[in-house]
Amino acid sequence: MLGQAVYLLAPRYRHYLSTNLRAAGFEDAALLRQAVAEAGKSVLELPAVWLRPPATVAGWVVQVSGWDLVEAAWARRRGIIFLTPHLGCFEITAQYYAYRARADAPLTVLYRSPKKKAIEPLMQAGRARPNLRVASADLKGVRILLRALRNGEAIGILPDQAPGVGEGEWAEFFGRPAYTMTLAGRLAGTGAEVILAYAERQPRGRGYHLRLSAMPAPHAGEAPARTLNRALEGLIRQCPTQYVWGYNRYKVPAGARAPE
Repeated sequence: MLGQAVYLLAPRYRHYLSTNLRAAGFEDAALLRQAVAEAGKSVLELPAVWLRPPATVAGWVVQVSGWDLVEAAWARRRGIIFLTPHLGCFEITAQYYAYRARADAPLTVLYRSPKKKAIEPLMQAGRARPNLRVASADLKGVRILLRALRNGEAIGILPDQAPGVGEGEWAEFFGRPAYTMTLAGRLAGTGAEVILAYAERQPRGRGYHLRLSAMPAPHAGEAPARTLNRALEGLIRQCPTQYVWGYNRYKVPAGARAPE
């Protein structure tokens, strides 16, 4: 009901959600209705994920696929880069890893202050968990991420946010040019294990399925930013109704040159 109300009352949000869905090839009316409903769920689940005890939140993850990738990285004492798009319940992926992580492999998540400052204290409190730290999305934060990887720890990045000017490059995303971060590719140069992650919301409140997978190899001559977007497209196609289509992914950052 919340998702439907926002969709009806917010014309700009409605435009982005419906336009981005259609442009990506998802034109089914039933899929649109479900995407609207899932957007409402994604908002209402956050207070519980942020404020309930870590053991309780971790218990909501009822199935995990690909955890062997994490254990293999631990065994090789390599850092881990978790790339978690705005798909499903992206907050619970960090919470779950932090709950299960070894003491010598905590998670540091790149953090950008929300536009609505009123929710920032709640967000900060919800992310203050054992084995879970945050780093600001600036040069100081990047240095913290590098240090964590060199220590064999894990970091988390939302790879589908539009970066600031000078921090990305134009790359195809569902057939349209999107300004795409280059930070993930640069950090992968440390030799860390790159793992794609998202938590699929199960129907009727039955919990979440955490899905982990390896980053695909680049195609011949393919730019790293396009490899990243192609990997994200693959995840989203697995669960298209749970992606945040209402986000203006194709905006031109202030000061950036628009694509041809």
